[in-house]
Amino acid sequence: MSDAVVASLAPIALAILIAFLIALGVVRAAIAYAHRRGMYDQPGQRRSHQIPTPRGGGIGIIVSVLVTLPACLLYVQPAWPRTIAMALLVAVLLVAWIGWWDDHRPLPALPRFGVQILAAALFSAALIASGLSWLWLPLLVLAGAWSINLHNFMDGIDGLLAQQGIFVACGLALLAALAGQTALAAASAGVAAACLGFWCYNRSPARIFMGDVGSGSIGLLLFALTAMLWRLEAGLLWPALILSSAFVTDATLTLLNRILGGRRWYTAHREHLYQWIVRKGHKHAAGAAWYGGWNLLVALPLAILAWKRPGMGLLACVVAYATAAVVWLMVKRRMIRRDRYKVRHVDT
Repeated sequence: MSDAVVASLAPIALAILIAFLIALGVVRAAIAYAHRRGMYDQPGQRRSHQIPTPRGGGIGIIVSVLVTLPACLLYVQPAWPRTIAMALLVAVLLVAWIGWWDDHRPLPALPRFGVQILAAALFSAALIASGLSWLWLPLLVLAGAWSINLHNFMDGIDGLLAQQGIFVACGLALLAALAGQTALAAASAGVAAACLGFWCYNRSPARIFMGDVGSGSIGLLLFALTAMLWRLEAGLLWPALILSSAFVTDATLTLLNRILGGRRWYTAHREHLYQWIVRKGHKHAAGAAWYGGWNLLVALPLAILAWKRPGMGLLACVVAYATAAVVWLMVKRRMIRRDRYKVRHVDT
């Protein structure tokens, strides 16, 4: 192995080790803190767990990221502009702060959404100021706000969001490394390692839940790392988006289905596909395995294709999301039909 390769891998390996150990330790402390403060998610009709479970464990991911991410972006070469690194740091702090507050004392949707928009706008403005057209600002802000919320929506069963964070952040790290951007690769790998540290306590049966402090922040981080890849090389956007296809498809189609059905789309519910999987009697680990299977068997090969054949990137991305939509519709309808059949059978 050449000295150049070792030099590029060393900061990535160091970021992984430090991020994992910090997350592991802080999440363990968060379990004791949640027990002491009585921060529990209680079972209910709109929840997928059966026993009271501590929440707020995502603080471990946040502390880990706040230590490793700016160090990677600012001091690993080629370094990123200080304005972008600091804007991302402040944005993560804003989303984590409002989420941590909500974990302690539930807040109305409007102030939470306002802070999320502010965080997405702050990072997007810093990225655009590096030489992009300001016409991109509205799209980036909307994408950032949606990523924050969709990852919050998808945090409903043991291990699922942490697993997704590991997969997507690892993919982004690999794409950045292949593009020669070691700083971004190390930062992304650190995010993946932090999610892994949390997953050790959140895998089924979960000892602690992530809470809004973690779920929204992961959404912001994955959006920001994807946008930075796009800023680095526009063609990398397509494989990056393919990596997130499972969560984006489930959250988006569920939201559209609720809006078109005239239901209160902004209230808690159990209509995501992963929730239907659990409602049909499957364990949380099985539900997470469904999404893991999609990631490894469909998203990963298509992302590799989009990277190796840049001219086919957009097509591969369209195929990934179209296929995900078809699978979502087929599985969801099948489960709903079975549910209605079971209800009729019980009534008769």
